[in-house]
Amino acid sequence: MEAKARFIGGFFLLLLGSWVLHSFLALLIWAVVLAITTWPIYQRLLASNEVHGKVTWGALLLTLLIGALILVPLGYGLSRLLDEAQSLGQVLAEAQQVGIPPPAWLETIPMIGQWAKDSWIKALGDPVVANESLHWLGTGGAITYTKNFASQLLHRFFGFLLTLLMLFFVYQHGTGLSRYVLESNRKLFGETGVRYAIHASAAVRATVNGLVLVGLGEGLLLGAGYAFAGLSHPAMLGALTGVFAMIPFAAKLIFGACALVLVAEGHIAAGSSLFVFGVVIVLLADNYVRPRLIGGAVKLPFIWTLLGIFGGLENFGLLGLFLGPTLMAVLISIWRDWVADMDKSTRHAESIALQKTTDTAQLPNSSATEFDDGQ
Repeated sequence: MEAKARFIGGFFLLLLGSWVLHSFLALLIWAVVLAITTWPIYQRLLASNEVHGKVTWGALLLTLLIGALILVPLGYGLSRLLDEAQSLGQVLAEAQQVGIPPPAWLETIPMIGQWAKDSWIKALGDPVVANESLHWLGTGGAITYTKNFASQLLHRFFGFLLTLLMLFFVYQHGTGLSRYVLESNRKLFGETGVRYAIHASAAVRATVNGLVLVGLGEGLLLGAGYAFAGLSHPAMLGALTGVFAMIPFAAKLIFGACALVLVAEGHIAAGSSLFVFGVVIVLLADNYVRPRLIGGAVKLPFIWTLLGIFGGLENFGLLGLFLGPTLMAVLISIWRDWVADMDKSTRHAESIALQKTTDTAQLPNSSATEFDDGQ
């Protein structure tokens, strides 16, 4: 009765604790994913002469470094976005006075160039028509969108700061936490559970390496391609490409759009070269480099990795980029163990049957012994 009461009480406490923390579970998972991915770097930092075992200072230093690596590019991008928004506001203010003339490259579009130019003039070329088309800017719609964007941005910023705080404590107590997790798995599932936990952490690290590092590599190479093609703000375009490249085959949206802009402006050779260069980079990264980094580390076929990424994105959002392949890796590991156990059981049964057959063949012939007395 006492054991049942402890079990029921513990179960209800677990539900209560999950309800209290449900708004922060995603942030906690992000912190754990970051900690698992960067744990080898953290161990090397603790072993260095500068830190040399000072856990708190090592955790603080690496947490601040990760925060800077993420916040600095985002801050630069937001500053550029604000500058472009101010320029756009000036253009729209002038457009309400004199209209918006069609760009020169619009007429050069094959087959539909003249139609596109005439449609532009009808919609935005005349000041009165442009004023009516842009009238929604004077209503509360644009202000509402801006307030919602600012609110979401502030919410994400504080969420990221909270994730960094959790990451600091995960670094600080990571050794004890990992030991508790492994011991809990050993008590619940035996040594097999310990192996699955280690396999899951390896899958998380391999997925992050395969998605983030390959995506950043694609962003750097294509950023150089944007610069050579003569596009403005190649660094921003490269960073945006790197973010999209974390999703397999999604980088084509960015460099494809940039190539179309170059072709529309009359730079056909530059646009075609950029498109071919981008296709080659994406094909090499997504079909050779990424499968080796993700699937090679955890012996997971790339098709299951790809399905795990897309399924995780659909069900868990951005966090599913890492959770999806991890779940697939653990499921494939369980399936392989089940098949191996089935093979062992089959071989064991065949061995027993063969042994019985051999023992039967070695027994003396009972009928010959029974009638050996000459009857």
